[in-house]
Amino acid sequence: MTTTSISTFVADTFDLDRLIAAKADTTVSVCLPARNEEPTVGAIVATIHDRLVSGCALVDEIVVVDDHSEDRTADVASEAGAKVLRAEEILPEYGEGHGKGEAMWKSLFASSGDVVLWCDADIRNFDVHFVTGLLGPLLLHPEVVFVKGFYHRPLEGSTDRGGRVTELLARPVLSLLFPGLATVVQPLAGEYGGRRSALEQVPFVRGYGVDIALLIDIADRFGVQALAQVDLGVRIHRNRPLDELSPQATAVLQAALRRADPELVSACAALVRPEGTVVHIDGSERPALLDVPSYRNRP
Repeated sequence: MTTTSISTFVADTFDLDRLIAAKADTTVSVCLPARNEEPTVGAIVATIHDRLVSGCALVDEIVVVDDHSEDRTADVASEAGAKVLRAEEILPEYGEGHGKGEAMWKSLFASSGDVVLWCDADIRNFDVHFVTGLLGPLLLHPEVVFVKGFYHRPLEGSTDRGGRVTELLARPVLSLLFPGLATVVQPLAGEYGGRRSALEQVPFVRGYGVDIALLIDIADRFGVQALAQVDLGVRIHRNRPLDELSPQATAVLQAALRRADPELVSACAALVRPEGTVVHIDGSERPALLDVPSYRNRP
């Protein structure tokens, strides 16, 4: 089976004035799911607010969903100019909410933009091209409904494009089970976004499986030709030790296998360590927001 080439762009090629003109009356939300990101979230929000909200009105709102942080993440983000909501305050009928995918799903509900972008809150070298690069294909190419970022990630002297979970698990899984997505450079990148009209139609995995699940689901519903990816340059962020990546890798594999065949693995899985300890992986999903009455009925 042949793979499909996905439209690829470079962030620096999108001129700010051109993006502002193309935006017209389209509204744009930038959302950050955050848990214990006090050291970095303030600078990210301030950069977006000062240069893209107050500076030129390319972005209409910044929404930070605080996923039960134990530090000053919420205060720092609010002081920098974000609309900050705690995960437990959004759609409380669905529970208090824990996990990256849960926070993203709730941020989609809480935001108002026609275009919604997500950025991780742990980027240490954040600049506005992380936002403008993602916006470029969505504002300038009407056929694109979902865009994914990719970048070089310096680690121990290396500038490989993919992380360890990407290279050892996500890329092989996509090549074997979803070959149309094999040319996605970083399927697990946390910087991506799309048109609300598309995002509201798909479910959200509550945990770390959300990144690969959204990619697969959007491609399945709208076609690979509706996807784009953008080179965002270099991204410096917190790197985790290998043993901390095992639960994330399990969640990614779980999400992909359940999309290949829901009977292959359970939504509630267990990662067994060599010493016998068990890490429980919650791969359950939140419904597409169009199936949530309070979303459909909001003003």
